Amino acid sequence: MTTGEINTAEDQSTQAKVETAVLPLVAIVGRPNVGKSTLFNRLVGERRSIVGDEPGITRDRIYGEAEWAGRRFSIVDTGGIVPDDDALIPSNILKQAEFAISEAVALVWVVDTRAGLTPLDEELARLLRTTGKTVLVAANKADAVRLEAHAGEFHRFGYEDVIPLSAEQGDGVAELLDAVVQHLPEREEKQDGVADGSEGTARREVRLAIIGRPNVGKSSLLNRLLGEDRVIVSPVAGTTRDAVDTLLEQDGHAFRLIDTAGIRRKGKTDEMAEKLSVLMARRSLERADVAVVVVDATEGVVALDAHIAGYAVDAGCSVIIAVNKWDAVPDKLTGTPAAFERDLRDMMKFLDYAPVVTISALKGQRVERLLPLALRANEARNRRITTSQLNDFFQRVIDSPRAPTAPAPVKGGRSRLHVQYVTQVGVRPPRFVVFTAGGRAGLHFSYERYLQNRLREEFDFFATPLRIIERHKKRS
Repeated sequence: MTTGEINTAEDQSTQAKVETAVLPLVAIVGRPNVGKSTLFNRLVGERRSIVGDEPGITRDRIYGEAEWAGRRFSIVDTGGIVPDDDALIPSNILKQAEFAISEAVALVWVVDTRAGLTPLDEELARLLRTTGKTVLVAANKADAVRLEAHAGEFHRFGYEDVIPLSAEQGDGVAELLDAVVQHLPEREEKQDGVADGSEGTARREVRLAIIGRPNVGKSSLLNRLLGEDRVIVSPVAGTTRDAVDTLLEQDGHAFRLIDTAGIRRKGKTDEMAEKLSVLMARRSLERADVAVVVVDATEGVVALDAHIAGYAVDAGCSVIIAVNKWDAVPDKLTGTPAAFERDLRDMMKFLDYAPVVTISALKGQRVERLLPLALRANEARNRRITTSQLNDFFQRVIDSPRAPTAPAPVKGGRSRLHVQYVTQVGVRPPRFVVFTAGGRAGLHFSYERYLQNRLREEFDFFATPLRIIERHKKRS
């Protein structure tokens, strides 16, 4: 990677609509399997990057935030750099690392003190010098006095800051953070007097997770939304492994887009990294507001699509179904969008409230509809209904003669279960407590569905699951 190549990457990154945040960015770089992801997780204080002994696990850029000595900054973890490897995945890893380097104000170059100097380290030292960026050498795996002494040999590359540390144990990390903070730019004052990067500039972002089976076009969709090659796209199923976060600013709204690994059936995941990536994909749903479930139009809806969508519902996400590769359906002979949606609804009966959009991530067809739908869904999932509105709803809809009778059926002279009133107790997703009396506790699922449908119609809970909780009191 030459200086010209670095500038090209910087130009592309500047043109992109991605807002890597107002915080200064520090990039973690290095050859494969030196402990970059372990150090990244240590600095951000949570397990965001997959860690394992298998080299090449991290492929895309993974972003996080850290705070030290009163300064907050962003950190990006990159895949292991192999400059001369022309294979598809390694070359794309290098491309992603170029973007990270161009965005960063400082670089943390992770080396392995156990392995010592390697020819690849020599290549990377020359490459990093062409960037003109501040380089801090993190001599990792220095968890013994002898190895700590070996870290000194990395001074030969001419970098002033060589910090021996153990990312796994945490030794020396404080010294690295001290050095990072020293090289951060001074805070810039905003017009309103709030320091750049302070809590005063923070806004509530919509967290949008993109999920689906392997190779249905999740990463292509993310790149199309961003207008840049943010994540690696290839015909090889399972290319994405980490849950990749990217901030996007559009029309005054902030989105955190989360591209996840393709979720396979349990019996189909063999590699340790793949199993971890599936677990992290499911974990990413726990912090998402809206899930875009991507379905392959050329293959049709399968049971696994419904299974994956169920993960999103279980996590309380609002759901949008994106039928990708619609442009590749041959002459639409397999059916119109309405016919396809009928099959989809039949497979996903529990998602009758989720909007369906036919798109082409490759050509950009109807992709622009997704973010406005996500905004509408996010607004719905945060909606609170006042007590007076719910009382009126209860009188008109629940307690009316036309409302279905709340089960359970009368048996042996028992009184019938009676719904007394409904109140909202939470949001994200909206949660309602239904107070019942008489009979036996236990609202029938059909009655719960009736309540959910009427609440959704009455208060426009668009694309959003509703939780019904019963509180029962027997009549004396």
